[in-house]
Amino acid sequence: MLTSANESYEAVMRLAAGAAVDQALDVTDPEAWIGVDVGVRELAWQRPELFHSNASLSGQRLRWDWDASWPTVTWSRTPGDAELALALCHRDGRIREAALGHAEGRPALSALVVIRCADWAGPVRERARALLATVPAHRLAAHAALILRIGRRPRGGFAQELLTEALRADPAAHAVALLDSSDRATGRLAYRVAVERGLLPATRLAQTAARHHDVVVQDVCAEAAVATLGEGTSDNFTDIVAPLLASRQPRVRSAGVTALRRTGRHADAEPYLTDGSALVRACARWVLRQGGTDPAPLYRALCADPAERPAAAVGLGECGTREDADLVRPLLAHPVPAVRACAVAGLRALEAVRVDDVRPLLEDPSAAVVRQATAALLPWADHLPPQHLRELLAEYRPRHQQVAAARLLRAAGV
Repeated sequence: MLTSANESYEAVMRLAAGAAVDQALDVTDPEAWIGVDVGVRELAWQRPELFHSNASLSGQRLRWDWDASWPTVTWSRTPGDAELALALCHRDGRIREAALGHAEGRPALSALVVIRCADWAGPVRERARALLATVPAHRLAAHAALILRIGRRPRGGFAQELLTEALRADPAAHAVALLDSSDRATGRLAYRVAVERGLLPATRLAQTAARHHDVVVQDVCAEAAVATLGEGTSDNFTDIVAPLLASRQPRVRSAGVTALRRTGRHADAEPYLTDGSALVRACARWVLRQGGTDPAPLYRALCADPAERPAAAVGLGECGTREDADLVRPLLAHPVPAVRACAVAGLRALEAVRVDDVRPLLEDPSAAVVRQATAALLPWADHLPPQHLRELLAEYRPRHQQVAAARLLRAAGV
């Protein structure tokens, strides 16, 4: 959840009023901590009286001891958490460094110590890193989302490396607990560590790959699940390969299709020759070839009646020869829109597009067919009659036809 500037300013004001840290802001939201860090400095410019008169950082509560190399600041008394939180974000590096001297043993301020590990000022940065190195692993894990955000900064790698080492040192206690994190980067790191340490069974890896919403986690789990399969055995087909093949994600299905070769079930790749994903189709062709089957004749047979498997036309275009264009071209008039669209894509793959054959499809009622026809005709846009394209711009025309005409006219320089 992103924190707005107003929310950050309000949190700073609550801290300046002495409110407890967990009451001043949402301590579970990394953006809230980053917002406070920025908000303190911005408010210091806009409302300096907050930091110089009756606020928590009043001059009467600070004593300045100057040093030739780096001036240091010390408190005349022990500051509270709210006052210290503001000091850790102060625009003056000397105050930030002095605040770090009081931050040890204060769990409520660990997040700000993480932020200071990427501070632009060397003395502040080094002191924060020394302090963070003493923080328990469970507390680092609790701030994983913030650490990974700070890790994107130019000097933010230290905290991220510390977190990764902590997760690897005891993954069962920390990494597994972060697998279901709502933060995407945290979940990715947790899965990488868990897979690296072999903490997840193959069945869970396959199910996670098939159902997870993050494509990176899908890839990590799918690869790990396939790696557990024995060469030439299909004992775990139902538990591992089947969930991958049933996934709605093309990359996961492609991993499952590729796994068919490892299990010795090459023929099972045939249904995926006409998958909606080009990646899955390519994997299916590779598996069949590994089993000694040429996919081109299979595609040719499917093109005789492609209504149930429309992608046969584009699949033939991806692996056939120029002569196969004579099989694909009649499908431009097929009654099923998906077949017409795949036929155009197949002709493009075969580099056998004829302008006069494809141009009538610009008036097709199917948006998918018109998109494919437009892509096929773009290289030949200057060969198309401008008057026909202008007619397609008429208000009564469907929007997908208007868009196609505008793209082609622009490509033709009209």
